[in-house]
Amino acid sequence: MFSILDAKKLASDVKWFKIEAPLVAKHRQPGQFVIIRLDETGERIPLTIANCDKKAGTIELIVKAIGATTMRMCRKGAGDFIRDVMGPLGRPTEILQVKHAVVVGGGVGTAVIYPLAQALREAGVYVSAITGGRTRELVVLEKELARVSDAVYATTDDGSYGFKGTVADKLTELLEDQRRPIGVVYAAGPVPMMRAIAELTREKGIKTIVSLNPIMVDGTGMCGGCRVTVGGQAKFACVDGPEFDGHQVDFEQLADRLTAYRQQEKRALDKFTEHECRLEAQRVAGG
Repeated sequence: MFSILDAKKLASDVKWFKIEAPLVAKHRQPGQFVIIRLDETGERIPLTIANCDKKAGTIELIVKAIGATTMRMCRKGAGDFIRDVMGPLGRPTEILQVKHAVVVGGGVGTAVIYPLAQALREAGVYVSAITGGRTRELVVLEKELARVSDAVYATTDDGSYGFKGTVADKLTELLEDQRRPIGVVYAAGPVPMMRAIAELTREKGIKTIVSLNPIMVDGTGMCGGCRVTVGGQAKFACVDGPEFDGHQVDFEQLADRLTAYRQQEKRALDKFTEHECRLEAQRVAGG
């Protein structure tokens, strides 16, 4: 069992957790993830390790409540436990020695770019971070990024905070600014967002690394659910990645694969919602 030491809400459906996991913290490198299971019969879900403290033996995870398991996870708090935390898994991020790197995070993808920004900065790279959400509430980890980046740009689709537009729109501005040429772009977030980023940088020949963690299922390569084509070859995001050359990823195939378990996910969510409604009805009836 793994103890949750601290937890706080970052947005209405996004929560941050600090978890006691000394062995994971000891070996974790930027870009790696863990597989968690809430109980013995629970679903296995992959989560990027947003940060860790090797001395304290803790890791930090950021969870968006979008399905039955993540909703259950987001109801937990300090003092609660998680049955399994397995990791660190996946290949560490390649930290490229360039003069200027841009890290781009959409939504909870910011949890992926945060440790990358930190590692790049420690390597002496000038780091620009772009983080975005549909509204101000969904822009997360801006203050944390500011501590490990040289420049941070917050964006919102509705213009309620920071730059009005998408993270891709902001990246377009940075690409056009020749005062500080960009050597590499790292992107994490929704698949359409990463695809848009890769298309922008392809035109300028700027190396782009994308995190394909949204497609992962069990995290071991056994299920085959995270198979993706990269450079014409079949790869498994969980064991060969989760990060790949964005210009080599077959995003059309990737988008199709993301729908493979949609019906099962809907059934699980419907069952969870029905169970919660029954509990609420019993609570009301009981006074």
